[in-house]
Amino acid sequence: MTARTVRTATVTAAAMVVLAGTAACSAPGDGDGPGDGKDSLTVGVAQEPETLSPLLGYGKEGNSKIFDGLLTHDAKMHLKPALATRLPKVSKDGRTYTYDLRKGVTFSDGKPFTSKDVVYTYQTILDKKTNNPSKSELDAVDSVRAQGKYRVVFRLKYPYAAFAERTVLPIASRAVASRTDVNTGSYNTEPVGTGPYVLTSWRKGEKLSFKANPHYWGGKPKVERFTVAVIEDDDVRATRLRSGDLDGAILPPTLAKAYEKGPENADKRTFSAKTADYRAVTLPSGNPVTKDKAVRRALDLAVDRKAMVKSVLNGAGKPAYGPLPTDSPWFAKGTERRHDLGRAKKILDEAGWKPGKDGIRVKHGRRAAFTLWYFSGDKLRQDHALAYASDAKKAGIAVKVQAGSREVVRPKLDHDAMLMGNGFPADPDFDLYPTLHSSQIGDGWNNLAQYHDKTVDEQLDIARRSRDPQVRKDAYDKVQRALTKNPGYTFLTHIDHVYVIDDKWRGLTTQVEPHDHGIGAGPWWDLQDWQPEE
Repeated sequence: MTARTVRTATVTAAAMVVLAGTAACSAPGDGDGPGDGKDSLTVGVAQEPETLSPLLGYGKEGNSKIFDGLLTHDAKMHLKPALATRLPKVSKDGRTYTYDLRKGVTFSDGKPFTSKDVVYTYQTILDKKTNNPSKSELDAVDSVRAQGKYRVVFRLKYPYAAFAERTVLPIASRAVASRTDVNTGSYNTEPVGTGPYVLTSWRKGEKLSFKANPHYWGGKPKVERFTVAVIEDDDVRATRLRSGDLDGAILPPTLAKAYEKGPENADKRTFSAKTADYRAVTLPSGNPVTKDKAVRRALDLAVDRKAMVKSVLNGAGKPAYGPLPTDSPWFAKGTERRHDLGRAKKILDEAGWKPGKDGIRVKHGRRAAFTLWYFSGDKLRQDHALAYASDAKKAGIAVKVQAGSREVVRPKLDHDAMLMGNGFPADPDFDLYPTLHSSQIGDGWNNLAQYHDKTVDEQLDIARRSRDPQVRKDAYDKVQRALTKNPGYTFLTHIDHVYVIDDKWRGLTTQVEPHDHGIGAGPWWDLQDWQPEE
């Protein structure tokens, strides 16, 4: 490949992707190395899914590659039909959703797709015996039933405003999945779906390999092979990209910066995707220090968010004051909190937290100190955690930063803080409700701060049960204003996802992305629609 000047592109939505057919060195048949030209792509991501079964939560944001939902999102994140032929018909009371289904669609094993598969998928997820950590997201569903082979009707317990967005959830094959144990069976690692790609192999902790589904109802993808290399450590991922082992990868902004200039990186480009992905520190109410509202308010003011965006994110992001990004139409203007260390110290003084000999504050013999965990190998969370600890110390609060695996960290979070990440762009309910509503305490990774605020609970319930956009906007404004007075988390930044990819792939785009990104998100979100350059 001839050398080119590396370009940095902030990617905006577009309907079609064009890829260049510049050939690269050949790679082994199952995708062990970088793609061999226009029909293969190998990318590096930080995390692999725990399961590939939608019955256990896989692919619930859409773009799963193996499966389709009733609906999907276009480049601008607008809903459009997928396995349904049109958007749902909604009853006047907002409680009945009717979907007409595509005819002639088959699963990758050749079995026909019908309404029975839809009913089976949703009923299985809602079954108490199914270990789906996202089960509560479908709490509004009262019943789902088939009307013939190609129509499905959902009846809701209440008019859940965001329900249509939930139906991007992938549909499983009833014929295959029902033959195995939903929680432990082979469908978790050998899925059969209607999607554009078929899983060919999964080496746990190493990679997932896919091939184009020749019978895909949307037409066989032109990119024949897609390999996702699982590389948790950010530095290792950057090294493998640099060595040519990968066609593309997601990198922290500070590591991606190296690809913005320099002749040694002339065959790579960087892409910055806008997201709903935020980083925040949980402040658990089970900890005697972090449960103190004065400590929470002080930390909210002591943190220098703009400095984090500049230093930690290399400018690829923006300050966060809650789960919703400041450029979201649902964001409550005026809830931004400026960095004010003096005010933070005053709040602590007035609450009885007095500086000790070492500068760390003490109240009733207790030091203002707590532990903050982040996931091992996640440089972005590590850098956020260290910056947060530095800012907290200036206010007289000692934060001990520690790394650990998910298995190590999760049991400690009733007492210790965590540098968390989350974010879903489809609807504000998806971020605010599970993070802040008291009913979500103890539900998996939801509401890790054990946050409980009566006003927040009431307004979140109003917002999710109303179909009036203005009623919802007013309720969410009240939620965000309540957070300024009683913060259960310290929200730090909303990050842009930064990708580096071979310059041979041209015209790439991204959607507004969720926190979880890997197989379904990134410049390859619409891989199945890529067309060779004429």
